[in-house]
This record gives sequence, structure tokens and C-alpha cells, in this order.
Amino acid sequence: MTTMQQVRGWQGPAILSYGFRPFFLAGALYAALLIALWVPWFLGFLTVPSAFNPIAWHAHELLFGYVGAIIAGFLLTAIPNWTGRLPVAGVPLAGLFALWLVGRIAVGVSEWLDPVTTAVLTLMFPLVLIAVTAREIVAGRNWRNVKVIAAVAVFTAAQALFHYELWRFGWQRFGAPLAIAATVLLIIIIGGRIVPSFTLNWVKRANPGRAPVPFNRFDRWVTIVSGAVLAAWVVQPAVPETAPIVGGLLLATAGLTLWRQARWCPDRTLKEPLVAILHIGHVFVPLGFLFAGAAVLADDVGYASAAVHTWTVGAIGVMTLAVMTRASRGHTGRPLTAPWGTVLIYSLIIMSALARIFGTLFPGHMMTALPLAGVTWMGAFLGYAGLYGPMLLTKRTDDTNGPTQ
Repeated sequence: MTTMQQVRGWQGPAILSYGFRPFFLAGALYAALLIALWVPWFLGFLTVPSAFNPIAWHAHELLFGYVGAIIAGFLLTAIPNWTGRLPVAGVPLAGLFALWLVGRIAVGVSEWLDPVTTAVLTLMFPLVLIAVTAREIVAGRNWRNVKVIAAVAVFTAAQALFHYELWRFGWQRFGAPLAIAATVLLIIIIGGRIVPSFTLNWVKRANPGRAPVPFNRFDRWVTIVSGAVLAAWVVQPAVPETAPIVGGLLLATAGLTLWRQARWCPDRTLKEPLVAILHIGHVFVPLGFLFAGAAVLADDVGYASAAVHTWTVGAIGVMTLAVMTRASRGHTGRPLTAPWGTVLIYSLIIMSALARIFGTLFPGHMMTALPLAGVTWMGAFLGYAGLYGPMLLTKRTDDTNGPTQ
């Protein structure tokens, strides 16, 4: 019996038939809730029983709460395609989702817990996720994707470091940057496969002609260099005398990653937003390297904040929403095209990224840019939940739960 045939035999709730369903829906709702809570909390209009201060809570939950959910949803959906094995579904999937939820609650009420208990409760989810996905990759002998699990392991180590720094020093210095670096590296690795692949599919079907350059040695070296330079960016504040070298490497990597993306023919996707949004999301990666390089060379706080928000709201926010919409449509049997509602939420998330970056570069406009970024962020993810939630809660349109290629 094939994996597809086994998946079609699933008789339980549709929400537990594939990893993307619970994690994408809950992740989108949580992304909106985070901003809805954080802004009034930060401004002193409400309190949360968390031992984390508002800024630490904001960073931790966006990275390890929201991003952690989307990573889980993506991996649990992609790995069956990589290995040909049956996806994690039913009770195991419900258990994994419950661990994610426990982590969110633990951080929210951490004022009532000791720091070690909070850390343990939040780290259970990523550790079990690594174990589950590693088991599937090893069982499927899918060795080329071991590097994806390695990046997720670094992401998890960053979460542990975040908790340690907050407990030991009362603030965190390296945990959040390490998590951002690991997530950006995941975008570079996975985006380097799916963006040119989906672009090629679109070009062949609807716009024949110049096609993306296939993955080759150049892509491999760009990925390796990007990972090394991101690591240097994380540790550079501890070794300030390396600023000229690290800053130069960051600027060079901006050029490399932009050149790499240019080979994927982004200009040929403008007629299909479902493909074009992947390119728009990815272009925030080299832009983040550019701001990071300028920040290190000039020792400029504004550029440093711009780099962080270019990578988080821009690259991570836009790219995750792009992947969520495409996967949700394809795996629920919908056409791989973007209706007007989907285009609207794309516009909102792009506006959020641009407003947040603008506010960091021009602090005098922050009181306008920050609310705009927050409202459009919430609109994008609530829009996803409203448009795609019904798809995620019901079976495919052809009464199966398997993927559409």
C-alpha cells in the first residue's frame, strides 16, 4: 500500500490528518494574539502573569512559539514527501500539538513557575519534534535532509540559551540572534529548493521561456557561506574587534544571496501572486544581510534593529505566510493560484514588514509606523485563519487528505 493510499484511509478528524493543519492554523491565530497582547502590555495598559518582561516575551513567543509552530507544520508535511513514509497523524500529532500548547501556557504564566520548570515545559515540544522528524528521515534514509534537522537543533539550542540568559542575567544577548540566524538559514536551505522549483512549474505551465537555474555547486556554497556568516553575526558582539571583517562578510553575503535569487527568474512570476510572494519573502534575506553589515561596520543601533526586523517580520513573516497559503491550498485540493483574499493578506504582511523596517530607520515616525506594522500583521494572520481555517478543518475537496503535487 502506498503512502497516499494509507493517508486516504484516515477516518479521524481532518485537523489531525496532517501536520500543517493544526500548526498552521494555531500558529496564525497565535501570531495575531501575540501582537494584540504585546502592544497594550508594553504600553502598561495590561499585565500578564509572565516572569518575562514584555520585550523578552515578545521575542521568545514570536520565535519559539509562532515560528516553532510553522516549522513543525512544514516539516511534518514535507517529510512524508521526502521519505515516502506515512505522515504523523492522529493521537501522535495531537500529542505533539499539546506539547506546543503547554509551552505557550508555561511562558504566559511563568510568574507562577520556577525558571527551570518553565524552560523544561517549553523545550519538550522542540525536542520531541526533533526526535520524531529525525526518526522519519533516518527510517526513510533521506540523508540529504539531515541538515534541516541540524538547523532545527540549533534553533532549539537557541531557545535553551534564551532561558538560561534570562534566568542567569535577567536579559538575553545571544539566544534570540541565534534563533533568528537558524531560521534564516532554514529559509536559505528550504527556500533554495522550493522557490526555484515552484517557479519552474509555473513557468513551464503558464509562461514558457527563460527558466530558473537548477540547484548546483554555487547554491551549495552560498548556503555554507551564509551559515558561517550568520554564526559570525551572532558572536560578533562578544568579539568587537572583528567588526570590520564580519561587517564586510555580511555585505558580501547580501550580494551572494541576491545574485543567487536573481538566477531563479523572479521577474517571470509577477502574474501569479502565489509564486511571486515566495520571491518577495526571500528578498528580505539579502536585505537583512545588508542592514546587518551596515550595523556592524557603523556600530549603529538603528541599522541593527532594521536587520533584525527585516529578517523576522520580512523574511520570516512573509515567507512563512507564503508557504502556509501554498501548502494549505495544495494539500486540501484547491487550485494553486491566489484569489483576491489571499492577495490581500500578502499585501498586509508586506506592508507590516515595510512599516516595521521604516520605523527602525526613521525613529521620528515610530509612533505611526509601529501601530501600522502591528495592525497589518494581525490583519494578515487573522485573514489567513479566516480564509484557510475552514480548509484546514475539513477534508480535501476530493475527499482525501493527501498532498497535491
